[in-house]
Amino acid sequence: MYNTSMRKLSVQERTSILRCLTEGNSINSTARICGKSKVTVLRLLADVGSLCADLHNDLVRNLDSRRVQVDELWSFVGCKQKSKARGKMGDGDAWTWVGIDADSKLVVSYLVGLREVSYAHDFIGDIADRIKERIQLTSDGLTMYVNAVIDTFGLDDIDFAQLIKLYGSSEDRAGAARYSPSECIGCLIHPMLGDPDPKHISTSYSERMNLTTRMCNRRFTRLTNAFSKKWRNHEHAIALHYFVYNFCRKHLSLGTTPAIAAGIANKVWKIEDLVGMLVERENQNACHGRINRADKA
Repeated sequence: MYNTSMRKLSVQERTSILRCLTEGNSINSTARICGKSKVTVLRLLADVGSLCADLHNDLVRNLDSRRVQVDELWSFVGCKQKSKARGKMGDGDAWTWVGIDADSKLVVSYLVGLREVSYAHDFIGDIADRIKERIQLTSDGLTMYVNAVIDTFGLDDIDFAQLIKLYGSSEDRAGAARYSPSECIGCLIHPMLGDPDPKHISTSYSERMNLTTRMCNRRFTRLTNAFSKKWRNHEHAIALHYFVYNFCRKHLSLGTTPAIAAGIANKVWKIEDLVGMLVERENQNACHGRINRADKA
């Protein structure tokens, strides 16, 4: 169901709001910049987030990916898990599972949920549904991946390895340094299935993708109060971010968008194109609503 109040916004107004949201602005700052209410911005985010999720599901398929890297990005909704355990209201930890094509830099799959076995299986299963050929898959040392990969691909249809990073002690870190990650002092490579090429056992691109997300999505910015307050809004913001990353924003190392590099798009999408599709969907929804009311009458 789409909000009929959104039809009062012009294409230019919607485009301005979405540009702010995809460039790292919070909901409140976007409302101030664009001269709209917070409720209006959130309603537009919900509509466009649903559209982006549907478009990703339809367009990001039949991929010729050969190397995929996966990782999990932490955030929280309402409050952190520790605060939730103390009785504070909120959903707690929210993990975004992300798989990226190491060659085209396309985000193949993403899933918002918990860091639990069922989500690992759903995430790996979604990656398998979107690719055509055998891939080399690299993950971090999260043990949940092992059974998820085996159950999805079997023992013979994938080259799978895990890269485990070793970090130094954090006991001596104090002051502002406590907000910085511990120093990486080495890596352990564990081939798990098939015959993964050691030269391509890496999670660098997926980790860099996480940085891009934190830079471009205000909800992921650490040490602020811009975190998501509702789970659905969190999902909508993530869907918008990954769609714009895949289809609208040129990757600096590629010179084009990941979608074009992956062969699933033939042009660089603009935010206006996304808004146009949203308007078209709203018109179709309004038409169906009038037909349903006429039938009931």
